[in-house]
Amino acid sequence: MTYREALDYIHNINWCFCKPGLERIRELCEKLGHPERELPVIHVAGTNGKGSVCAMLDSILRASGRRVGLYTSPYIRCFNERMQVDGKPIADEELVELTEYVRPIADAMTDKPTEFELITAIAFEYFRRKHCDVVILEVGLGGRLDSTNIIEHPLLSIITDIDFDHTSLLGNTIQAIAAEKAGIIKEGRPCLFGGRDSSACRTIRAIAAKRNAPFYTVDRSDYRVVDMTLDGTTFDFDHYMGIKLPLLGTYQPFNAAIVLNALRILEEREGITGTEEQMRRGLEAVRWPARFELLSRDPIILYDGGHNPQGVSAAVKSIGTYFPEQKVNLLTAVMRDKDYDEMIEQLKPVTAHAFTAHLEDNPRALRAEDYAATFTSHKIPATAHATVKDAMQAAIEASRKENRPLVCLGSLYLYNAAVDALEELQ
Repeated sequence: MTYREALDYIHNINWCFCKPGLERIRELCEKLGHPERELPVIHVAGTNGKGSVCAMLDSILRASGRRVGLYTSPYIRCFNERMQVDGKPIADEELVELTEYVRPIADAMTDKPTEFELITAIAFEYFRRKHCDVVILEVGLGGRLDSTNIIEHPLLSIITDIDFDHTSLLGNTIQAIAAEKAGIIKEGRPCLFGGRDSSACRTIRAIAAKRNAPFYTVDRSDYRVVDMTLDGTTFDFDHYMGIKLPLLGTYQPFNAAIVLNALRILEEREGITGTEEQMRRGLEAVRWPARFELLSRDPIILYDGGHNPQGVSAAVKSIGTYFPEQKVNLLTAVMRDKDYDEMIEQLKPVTAHAFTAHLEDNPRALRAEDYAATFTSHKIPATAHATVKDAMQAAIEASRKENRPLVCLGSLYLYNAAVDALEELQ
């Protein structure tokens, strides 16, 4: 099997959201000898912020000298990014070897695993073979029925902000969505809620109580932003002054506060310790693309993966903070099942002109013409473009002419196309 054949096999699995349940992943992992039971896991769920929280935890724990496994989804530029050890994506040959190892077991199952279940099982086996000291495991979707949720005794369960997303699968109330996310809480194991919604907090707290799980929240008064520029953020946390964070976005200091609270819990309950210098060095070194990421300075081009109302609200706040005196141009594409009408209304105060694009290879993508028409109905000037490259070229020309920042906003599926277009044009 070649690397391409391994990816083709993984992606050709009949993956769909209509097969909830943990039976298949449990059976697959049982036949693999339960690799997941040998992993010391920090399990992270939530609507927004979980990827950034995972990246910060990974960077700090690596700075403290530990071998850290990181499992995230979706990938940004390359499939191998989904499973990393020591900050490095799995090598092609290792992915091939593991796929060849898992394939006959998966193929022999009567109820065959989905794509995500297969990837998760491969990741578990990879982390076991690498003898990771800690594995940071990001939930793919929801929590209760997510494939990662066969972890029985996590070191810590973290739930970040809760908002409306995937409502057809998770429920159409905050309480219902919170309950799905809280499905990762395990009997007697600690849980940290980093969200701000009080009803979500009550729901998660009640589920934690039923499972005798020690419950923690994040005190927003613990952190204070000192400075926020396109070069990075400086903030104070508790008695730590002047912490440097290279990630942009007004939401990142709060994500960092979630991480620093998590480290407190891990030290108190699991003896996982680190020095202040290691914490600072880890945060200064963290990288996490597509979250208010600066792509260019001439003109200023940023990318943010906000693709639901809460994510867009956070992006709007960031735009207003970094560019308080002007509106920005917007390059955007969206999935047609998202609440894009509400998102556009939120974007109205900060948007000068929207350049909409169609993601040609994604069947869920909204047509650029329909997206532009919706912007226009909200009284935001908009033009539709057949490709992301066409939209990028028009947006750059307009931004240079107007001396206006350009923000690329939307699903992470847009990121690759936007970066490729920018590199080709520049």
